[in-house]
Amino acid sequence: MKFLNEEVAKQLEEIFKGMKDDVTVALFTKEDDCETCEDTNDFISELLSVSSKLHLENHDIDKDSDKANEFGVLMAPSIVLLDKDKNYKRIKFNGVPSGHEINSFISSVMEVSGNSERLSDKIQARIEKINKPVNIKVFVTLACPHCAGAVQKAHKLALENTNIQADMIEAQTFFDMSEEYNVSSVPKIVINDEFEFVGNQPLEVFLDEIEKTQVA
Repeated sequence: MKFLNEEVAKQLEEIFKGMKDDVTVALFTKEDDCETCEDTNDFISELLSVSSKLHLENHDIDKDSDKANEFGVLMAPSIVLLDKDKNYKRIKFNGVPSGHEINSFISSVMEVSGNSERLSDKIQARIEKINKPVNIKVFVTLACPHCAGAVQKAHKLALENTNIQADMIEAQTFFDMSEEYNVSSVPKIVINDEFEFVGNQPLEVFLDEIEKTQVA
């Protein structure tokens, strides 16, 4: 099955020409009880083939458990991005980043490559003050046009501050987890399993909720 038509492949090729440094995509799958693992592998392989600066590492979440633990990977399929020095950048895609989520995947790849968007001084100052661990879960569906923006914001925050980790979670792939977090509409953002909100909100809203976790 081919995921990208010729027109989309050419568009991606042009976009990825803007990458500054190489990026490694580490994909974690498993042999059993994973309906979307094979499709995710095929999609990512096809996506990465358009640029020589993109590299794929395949891992089995069970057989390569040490590597999975190193990156905090608990589900399959999951994707983590590594920079040119193979450093883990604290962002994950849990589930295939196709549909509208291809936009958040492309954005994150560009950021990890070193082609990052400058934030305002005010926002940057707030991000720099975050000094306690923060985990951001963004529940999405692939048909949701607003979800990619929320994932981009969460991942941007994680890339700007080493105390922050951010996960995209495809709600239908990980249905049990969606039920656990009472996901009834997307994007749903959960911070430190304590604070939550819905919608592709401005970065200021993300920071308002994150700052609640920093109170002693």
